[in-house]
Amino acid sequence: MSSRALDGRRVLRLPGGMQIGLANLAAALALTLASLGLGAVSLSWGETRLDLLAPLDADQAFALYQVRLPRLLLGFMAGWSVALAGAMLQSLARNPLADPSLLGLSQGAMVAIMVLTVLAPGLPPAWLPVAALLGGLAVAALLLALVRGHAGGLAVLLMGIALESTLSAVTAVLVLYTPPETSHALAGWMAGSLALADWPRVTMLAPWFAASPIAILLLGRALRLIDLGAPMAMALGLDAARTRVAVLIVAVLLSSAALTAVGPLMFLGVMAPQLAAALSPASGRARLVLAALTGGLLVTAADMLARNAGTDIGLPVGLVLVTLGAPLFVLAMRMRLFLRMSSS
Repeated sequence: MSSRALDGRRVLRLPGGMQIGLANLAAALALTLASLGLGAVSLSWGETRLDLLAPLDADQAFALYQVRLPRLLLGFMAGWSVALAGAMLQSLARNPLADPSLLGLSQGAMVAIMVLTVLAPGLPPAWLPVAALLGGLAVAALLLALVRGHAGGLAVLLMGIALESTLSAVTAVLVLYTPPETSHALAGWMAGSLALADWPRVTMLAPWFAASPIAILLLGRALRLIDLGAPMAMALGLDAARTRVAVLIVAVLLSSAALTAVGPLMFLGVMAPQLAAALSPASGRARLVLAALTGGLLVTAADMLARNAGTDIGLPVGLVLVTLGAPLFVLAMRMRLFLRMSSS
C-alpha cells in the first residue's frame, strides 16, 4: 500500500514493516530497461517491453533474448544471493564486515572448483556446482568445529579470517603453478564475469534464488534476535547453536551457487547490506530483503557499465562492481556518521 514516510517521501509499505521508496522502485525499473536497451545493438525503450508491439529484427532479438536478458537475470540473482548471504553472516557474527569471502566460505568453494578444473579438466560442467557446494560446506563445518563452545560472533569472525587467509594462499598457488591457458582462464573467472551468461546458467541459479525467500522467512526472526545480543537472544528462547548452523548452511548454498555461475563478487556481501541500511534502515526480514535487492541492483548497474565501457573486450563485472560500489560505500558510511553526530 502506498503512503508517506515520516520525512514526506512516497513509500510502498509491505507486510512486516518493510517500506520501499517509490523513487527507488522507479530508479530500479529505469536501470532494468537501460540494461536491456544499451549495448552494441541499440534497442529503444519501447523495444525492451518484451511484447509484440515492438517487432525486433534478428540481431535485436538475439541481443535481447540471448545476451542481455540472461545477463540481467543471472547478474541480479547472483547479486541478490551474495548480498543476502552477507547480511545473514553480519547478523550472525555481529560485525558489519562479515561476508562469505571474509569467513572463508567463498574461498572454500573457489578452491574446490579450481582443484577440479586443474586435476580433472574433462569432467562435465555439471560437477562444478557440486564441488563448490562441498567446498563451502567443508569450510563451514570446520568453522563450526573451531568455534564450538564460543557463543560470541567475534570467534566466528576471527576463525573465518584465518581460514580465508589460508585458502586464499592455496588459490594463489593454483593460479601461479598451473599451465598458462588454465591459469588465464582461472584468473578471468576469479575477476567475476557475466560474459558466459546463458539460459542454462540462469536455470542453474534460479532454484536457489527462488528458495531464498523461504530462508528469509525462516531465519529472519532469529537473526533479529541475534542483533539484540547473544544474552538477550538466548533469554528470548533462541537456540544459538542451531541458528548458527542454519545460517552458515544457507550462506554456503547461496554464495556457492552464485560463485559457480559468475565467479566471486568480492566486497558485495559487505557493501550491499550497508548501502541498504543507509538508504532505508530496517531489521529482521525487511533488512535481509532490502540488502538482497541492493546487491542485485548493484550487479545489474555494474554489468551495464561493463558492457558499455567503450572497450573491445568487456570489463569483468567484479572489477566494475568494486570501482562503482566502493565510492558509494564510503559516501553512505559518511552520511550515516553525519546523521549519528547530528542526532546526538
